[in-house]
Amino acid sequence: MGPVAREGGGVGVGEVQAAPVGRRAREVCEQGTRLYEAARAVLDDHARALEAVRSALAPLRDELVARELESIPVARLKDATEGRLRLAAVEAAGFTTVRSVHEASRFELRRLPGVGAQTADQALAAAHQIAAAVAETVSVRIDVDRPEPRTTALVVALHRLVEAGPELRKAVDTAGRLDGELAGLLPAARPATGRLRLALAGHRRREAALAATARLRVLAAEAEAQGTRLKLAQASTDLLRGPADEIEAWVDFELRSAEYYSQLAEVSAHRTDEAAAEGFLPSEVAERVRAQPLDDTHRRVSLRGYQSFGARFALAQRRVVLGDEMGLGKTVQAIAALAHLAAEGQTHFLVVCPASVLINWTREIRSRSTLRAVPVHGPDRQDAYAEWRERGGVALTTFDLLHTLPVPDDGTGPGMLVVDEAHYAKNPDTRRTRSIAAWTKTCDRVLFLTGTPMENRVEEFRTLVRHLRPELLPGIRDSDAVAGPHAFRRAVAPAYLRRNQQDVLTELPAVLQVDEWEEFSAADEDAYRTAVAAGNFMAMRRAAYADAEKSAKLQRLRELVADAAANDLKVVVFSYFRDVLAAVGSALDGPPVGPIAGNVPAARRQRLVDDFTAADGHAVLLAQIEAGGTGLNLQAASVVILCEPQVKPTLEHQAVARAHRMGQVRPVQVHRLLSPDSVDERLLRILNDKSRLFDAYARRSDTADATPDAIDVSDTGIARRIVEEEQRRLAAEAAG
Repeated sequence: MGPVAREGGGVGVGEVQAAPVGRRAREVCEQGTRLYEAARAVLDDHARALEAVRSALAPLRDELVARELESIPVARLKDATEGRLRLAAVEAAGFTTVRSVHEASRFELRRLPGVGAQTADQALAAAHQIAAAVAETVSVRIDVDRPEPRTTALVVALHRLVEAGPELRKAVDTAGRLDGELAGLLPAARPATGRLRLALAGHRRREAALAATARLRVLAAEAEAQGTRLKLAQASTDLLRGPADEIEAWVDFELRSAEYYSQLAEVSAHRTDEAAAEGFLPSEVAERVRAQPLDDTHRRVSLRGYQSFGARFALAQRRVVLGDEMGLGKTVQAIAALAHLAAEGQTHFLVVCPASVLINWTREIRSRSTLRAVPVHGPDRQDAYAEWRERGGVALTTFDLLHTLPVPDDGTGPGMLVVDEAHYAKNPDTRRTRSIAAWTKTCDRVLFLTGTPMENRVEEFRTLVRHLRPELLPGIRDSDAVAGPHAFRRAVAPAYLRRNQQDVLTELPAVLQVDEWEEFSAADEDAYRTAVAAGNFMAMRRAAYADAEKSAKLQRLRELVADAAANDLKVVVFSYFRDVLAAVGSALDGPPVGPIAGNVPAARRQRLVDDFTAADGHAVLLAQIEAGGTGLNLQAASVVILCEPQVKPTLEHQAVARAHRMGQVRPVQVHRLLSPDSVDERLLRILNDKSRLFDAYARRSDTADATPDAIDVSDTGIARRIVEEEQRRLAAEAAG
């Protein structure tokens, strides 16, 4: 017989000839059987975990569907039957909504006067058809402030999958591949386990048995080298853990709600608008992107469907602008693209970003991937750059420093250049734009990130495209933008992808929390050291705003407000300190509303909120957190900025709750401004370690809604402890 065809790692004739027979074949089959059993165990355990989530989800989704069907008049059933259904007798009997028909039985409908078997069956079929369509559109939201037994059951069921982490998905994928292949190989290889059995087998079965045992041996060797059985065993262990304590699950949900919603979307197979999730790309571009593989070997985070598509778009189209609205995870999509390229053998990558987000990029790369992050910043940047050139990794630098780094002229540019806030390079006459242009010429792959909608700034977009795909420039006209965002995006599809929150966040959390870590500027550092030396805890907390013109936090705050303005979103800025709010107000380009402070009468506070709500489009409201965090409804705000962490966690919870309320139609983005190696970091660590579980219980009580002072776990010694620790740390640094 000729060579056995290779398919999915099949074997050739040489491998068939080397196939073990008899005792050696039995050993190989035993190894394959153990591997198969481990794979089946993972798949079965995973299926049970998924079924637990679906069982918890079903009553919540059914209630939402029933509520929607209650609002649909029974006459709409005619639409589902193209007008053929006669409903007069059904309506006369009191069945006035689609829900009432959907919940009725066939027997119940047939008993109605004037309703025959055909009408009853048609009415039920039409009601079920509408209910199925509604079920595809409803989104279950988990309200952390109003937990009830059904949502608690869902959170606990999801906790098992979230706690297993992204390694679970890899283990399940591996188990699925092994299950599919071993299920056929093991029976086929059985004749080879005995020489007599093999001799009695027909020629075709003998050849198949030898090929199967050869393939089994390869699979067993690969599994041994990659530690596959251990990984599968770990996945089963994670899936078989006992259910989490309810409070533990709720606290974990608050900390990483996006991961819970990601799992929920995957389990429920909830369909978003595919065209919107793919940025209304033409079919030929979308098909090319879908065909692009995405390797997750070096990635430590699961992606939403639209995020996976964004990373694939960057890879498939090679030189593009990813313009997703703020809050959709452009950074994660960029990291996913870099991780894929690293798996293909690329070793050097470069990220250019504003100084205010360099530390965030560093943290994200290290936490979301196995890639090596190399900040090329500060006085040692040339040494860091030289190290990156030698060892590889992801170099991170700023717009203002890029021109100081030598551009490779030997064809050794990075495997991908990522430019965050790419609209900073819109003016071709500036040094930063010239530096970006020089580096883009050295790179085959370039990814520009911007949350600014380019259809509102066609000339800016032309500038960006000039760096990426100059051949597209003649086809980009102002008239495309005038025709609407969808027409514009179709026109620029080869180089531009943008998705909006309302299109793709159907099951994401109503609150998206982002910690914005900002390194102290030199002025911030001086003010902070002075406050620490004086033992002044309150001065330490607001040292980052002592010099408004040189404040790193204020620079980031201005960028966040500018992004919100570009997307026509309202912003509320909270701080404990009035002088910090004054610094914020003076730093903004336009006059804000407020501030709402403790000395502002209640009636005046409400008028300020009304002015903020009534403002047409973007607006900024300033509020002292103890004054604005209670009693006011700020649901007009889609973006909340916390200038510093609070000693009492409930102050933050209640402030955010002012914006995240019933009636809020968009997800609320919460940005907390933090400085590493400072009071901020120590305060967060202490509060996270000591108060979260108690706070989770207490905040769900009526007392918690009344006043945060009644239940907070704030240790009266926290301030003193932090001051003393910071004094020791800075003294040790000085001595060193």
